[in-house]
Amino acid sequence: MHEYDLNGRNIIMTGAGRGLGRAMTEALTEAGANVIAAAHIADDFSELEAACADNSGRVHCVTADITKSADCDRIVAEALETFGSIHGLVNNAGLTFTYIWPDGHKTEAWRATGEMPKFWEASDEVIQNVINANFVGADKLARRCAPLMIDQGWGRIVNVTTMYRTMTKQGSSPYGPSKAALECATETWNKDLGGTGVTVNILNPGAGAATPGMSDEMKARDETLETPVLIEADLMKAPIVWLMSDATNEISGMRYDAKPWDPEKPAADEAARIGAKAGVLLYSMPDY
Repeated sequence: MHEYDLNGRNIIMTGAGRGLGRAMTEALTEAGANVIAAAHIADDFSELEAACADNSGRVHCVTADITKSADCDRIVAEALETFGSIHGLVNNAGLTFTYIWPDGHKTEAWRATGEMPKFWEASDEVIQNVINANFVGADKLARRCAPLMIDQGWGRIVNVTTMYRTMTKQGSSPYGPSKAALECATETWNKDLGGTGVTVNILNPGAGAATPGMSDEMKARDETLETPVLIEADLMKAPIVWLMSDATNEISGMRYDAKPWDPEKPAADEAARIGAKAGVLLYSMPDY
């Protein structure tokens, strides 16, 4: 049972087929929301639908590539046709290190030091695809959904970025710069949306995510660290439900990390403890 009731809310979730997106979709439908689950790999949908089958909210799956304008139009159109309105958008889809450096973690340098390849070793195609998926696609959907939310006087946009230390660590380009762009956009959108009833906030894993794309070797290396950086995707559940609820009507332009969030405690208390202003990129970890 979730702390907040989202019955009647209709929410678009990108990257919904696996990892963080699947976990958040499960949580939102458990809380009563209907979710338009968008992903570019249709094979993931059968497991997602099965996981949400007994929840009070419905799932409508859409195979789409958010870097394509026509696909973004179709996601919005299917959301309106299926559920009648759009109350929330979670920009979760993106290309990560497993796309940028699919073999980087297998090199002798990585085995010895964990050092990733240099920025100049990435191809033009990889750079463009990552920027398109991690920032441009999110921007496309936000620009399509925001006017609808403004017209109804209520809405939620949640962007999934990453920690500043991840944005800027060695080997993070172009992933880090693409997430920094979305971080900056969050603060800009927050200013544009002021007084409309539509909020925009950031929800991050807080370090990294143990997604299906993460190799067993990388997970094993993480377990040897004094402070592991990977998290379980389920930690995103409690904060995303809170962010999509009426409890956050006056909260916008903030960033929250899921890793330190205790789902057994009241969400408002955890948010007050963990939250920081979006766009303020602190290199050191907050003192939770």
